[in-house]
Amino acid sequence: MEGADDVSDTVVALRDLHLRRGERRILNGVTLDVARGGIVALMGASGSGKTTLLRAIAGLEPFDQGQVTVDDVTLPQGLPSRAVLAGLRRKVGMVFQFHCLFEHLTATQNICLAPVHVQKARPADAERRATELLVSLGVDHRARALPRELSGGEAQRVAIARALATNPPVLLMDEPTASLDPARRQELAVLLRSLIDRERLTIVVVTHDEEFAESAADRVVTMREGRVTGNAPDPS
Repeated sequence: MEGADDVSDTVVALRDLHLRRGERRILNGVTLDVARGGIVALMGASGSGKTTLLRAIAGLEPFDQGQVTVDDVTLPQGLPSRAVLAGLRRKVGMVFQFHCLFEHLTATQNICLAPVHVQKARPADAERRATELLVSLGVDHRARALPRELSGGEAQRVAIARALATNPPVLLMDEPTASLDPARRQELAVLLRSLIDRERLTIVVVTHDEEFAESAADRVVTMREGRVTGNAPDPS
């Protein structure tokens, strides 16, 4: 089966995903298994479908055919129910390319949004989790800063903390090195490796950065014209 991983402990399973925008095929039969733990890099030219695939996994992009399963939540084709989306939100955190932090909220307030409003956590518990994440990501001194007061690297770490606030098993990242200089890219690779064990994560990252993928990823999956065309397994 094209793109499938033979590791039995699968946390993300994609089956024959198809997605059109008008007459254009964006995803053209993607089948892929992602094993629990480690970092998978999705690579390919612009327009190959990488970011659309990431958004489909996160439930942000309805697809026309196929199935997405994350942990024990299955997302069918078309518009999912609120109950299915609510379940998926507990399984997936996403870090967008441009971070997408709410400009009127502090770093801590951004991180507390999902735990309080989606998971109905007590504000004090959500703030405690936010503080733990900010400390672990090295930006606790920016807890009260607004997004416009953060550097690019700081904003990215706050966005990672926000994505992890609900303790999802899967973290999705779209072009995380796009605005980082080489030193910061290496720092990010080290940070993500540390999160694998600390937060018990599986990370799927879309990137054009071959050097970053080589240093950070356990596995590289390449896409072309909406299909998986290369699927390197974990070298171990």
